[in-house]
Amino acid sequence: MKSIYSTPTELLRRSKLKRTSCREGILSVIMESDEALSESEIRDRLGSTYDRTTFYRSFRTLEEHGLLHRIIIPDQPVKYAVDMHHDHSGQGHAHHFCRACHSVRCLESVRFHTDHIPASFTVEQADVVIKGVCKTCNHLGR
Repeated sequence: MKSIYSTPTELLRRSKLKRTSCREGILSVIMESDEALSESEIRDRLGSTYDRTTFYRSFRTLEEHGLLHRIIIPDQPVKYAVDMHHDHSGQGHAHHFCRACHSVRCLESVRFHTDHIPASFTVEQADVVIKGVCKTCNHLGR
């Protein structure tokens, strides 16, 4: 997923997180992909470079610090993407789920705000998922 940050190193630096090869590897894999990826897809693309404990600790750190966001689609593995606007501005973006190939992509141009939620309600997560068929699957007639 393309990020406003040019490199994983820059993203870690701006987030004041220690730079490790595993964190950089995870971010690189996601940033180079054109769709959101599951933990297992990320791990597979990294290969056997890191042991399981190092991978999951690094992954959780990135998620806890808001560099990754979860995309939850019922009956599908949870997918992750780099938080493109790592500024916590109260803005969110939609995601597209292709019912044919099961890909999940961030739709950065489809934005929504959570600032209209009543003050008595604490927003912890807001998800907008648009389901349909992606351009590739439409072209293939799926």
